[in-house]
Amino acid sequence: MNAIYMTTQGERFIERAYSEETRGALEQELNFLGLIQDPAQLEAQREICRQADYIFSTWGMFSLNEEELKTYFPRLKAVFYAAGSVQGFARPLLKQGVRVFSAFAANAVPVAEYTVAQIILAGKGFLQTMALYSSGGNHQAASSYCNGFPGNYGCQVGLIGAGAIGRLVIRMLKEYRLKVVVFDPFLSEEEAERLGVEKCGLERLFAESQTISNHLANNPQTAGMLNYGLFRRMKPNATFINTGRGAQVVEADLVRALREEPGRTALLDVTDPVEPVDPSGELCRLPNVFLTPHIAGSMAEEIRRMGEYMKEEYQAVAAGRAARFEVTEKMLETMA
Repeated sequence: MNAIYMTTQGERFIERAYSEETRGALEQELNFLGLIQDPAQLEAQREICRQADYIFSTWGMFSLNEEELKTYFPRLKAVFYAAGSVQGFARPLLKQGVRVFSAFAANAVPVAEYTVAQIILAGKGFLQTMALYSSGGNHQAASSYCNGFPGNYGCQVGLIGAGAIGRLVIRMLKEYRLKVVVFDPFLSEEEAERLGVEKCGLERLFAESQTISNHLANNPQTAGMLNYGLFRRMKPNATFINTGRGAQVVEADLVRALREEPGRTALLDVTDPVEPVDPSGELCRLPNVFLTPHIAGSMAEEIRRMGEYMKEEYQAVAAGRAARFEVTEKMLETMA
């Protein structure tokens, strides 16, 4: 069987996602024909592409339309994607009967870890307390602000979305005595009970939760879904965390709610337009907004876990075993 690597980001990204050990294991089982970095290469590399049974990719996977798939990839059986979201390229592949596998579960791990860490810190008012104390050494002001927080015993956390990341956050939070409520129209009452959470409408979730964390699927239906009507309901010292997508937040509405109640906090790992954030914009000027440069997902050594997952998926498929991380068209409705 033949395979190729494919990413617009070049060989460096392949080596980041697929460690030397992982590549070595794959190359013992497959004949790798090369790396395709640009759709413009397809014609020049026609013979190589037409021999490919499998594509191994990571960030930078470009979309192939129906005509390109028929012309250049008549033998293609599957794409293994060592990264998270496949929304940008999966549908044409699936429509042509090409199987798609994603390391979304591997990428969910660091995002969930980041989220849980911030939820626990938010219960103690960590971010604003730290900023108050560090900026002027005013112990009294920092202590006074911090004392308005409930801590993490019996505190309510609201999760928006119960996909792969949301469910992993739920599982990790079981170590703490927190009440977890979830908004997700695709989550049944039976599944919510099995997960040990309570289903909740968005308005109530925003009004009653001490910390709110966004994990909505990234699709046109969720764009602008989190608006002033929700943000204005936040408690005076509630925290909003976004590791999902910036487009789901109406930024002006969030800013308005944060200005109206400076005790509220926003921790944003993603923004819209996508990073980098405008240094002259409102988000950089508000003292109750804390920005991180899209670091919740896999980074450094964590990235190699995604390539390892895809190697294991290929080996399962080759051996006729059930795959764990195959993506279907139905799944795309709720995936980030």
